Amino acid sequence: MESASDRTIFVPSGTSPPGNASDPGSPPGDKSHPVSPPGDAPGRLVRPERYTDHNNHPAFALHYDWTGWPTGGSELPPQTNALACAIAPLWKQDGLRLLTPHATAEKVQLLFSVTPQVSPVFFCMRVKGRLQHALRKAGVPVEFSRKVAFRSLGENTDNVVGHYIRGQVGKGDFADPRFQELMRRFTVMGDDAALAEPSESNSGRYWYNLHLVLVVADRFRITNPERLGQLRDAAFRIAAEAGHRIGALSVMPDHVHMALRGNIERSPAETALAFQNGLARVAGCRVWQAGYYAGTFSEYDLDVIRRIVKES
Repeated sequence: MESASDRTIFVPSGTSPPGNASDPGSPPGDKSHPVSPPGDAPGRLVRPERYTDHNNHPAFALHYDWTGWPTGGSELPPQTNALACAIAPLWKQDGLRLLTPHATAEKVQLLFSVTPQVSPVFFCMRVKGRLQHALRKAGVPVEFSRKVAFRSLGENTDNVVGHYIRGQVGKGDFADPRFQELMRRFTVMGDDAALAEPSESNSGRYWYNLHLVLVVADRFRITNPERLGQLRDAAFRIAAEAGHRIGALSVMPDHVHMALRGNIERSPAETALAFQNGLARVAGCRVWQAGYYAGTFSEYDLDVIRRIVKES
């Protein structure tokens, strides 16, 4: 079962995912902070160094769930759960940590925590391939249906994440109420269906939702409405180019929140890097901290999986 350490969430300087009681995710409103973006500071208009896996220090809470079914007329053997646990060290080498195995004769459902470098497509390939090999090696071969179900999960549901992003401006400590009203232009709430409907592929159905947070370097505050609008619009262009769909976006003076349906071939790390580098080009400088927060969520939370296992 999952332990507290499995759910550790470290969030870049001064922002937190929804559900954190301290909730410092909105700008602190510290009037001592500079009010210009880094790109406006003398001597800082240099070509920004690209963000990469090697120079980033991400915070993440990523959980992937895989469900597979044996082909018609066949059943899973009773030792499926035990075999899954036995090959957990092999999955760990792939960046997958097995948390909860649950198998019946009709299907097997496996919950993992994963690293940001793991895409849904790679994840499904590794889970299915290693389990199928272990069953064959144990003398109980099972052929799985080509159709699988993948779902990203978290401690929060899509409604919680959407409400959290929608409320960013209201939680901001702005000295001028007119500026607070202006900031509402840079929060965009899309169609909830964009996050509820699965992505269909030849290999199955994928529910791949990510909550991504970028924080401005040194907590500079970007207050130029034109620049904020450019970042908002660029986020949608970057998403479209990479095959993502943004369901909610809030561009704040010193950080950005977005909830998106990810491209199943792109890992959370690849997704975050696309936004870090693309938005840095718009800003004209290395505007973000060398890190990001990435969390998974879905229509239901991790407690649903825990209840299924407990009641079985």
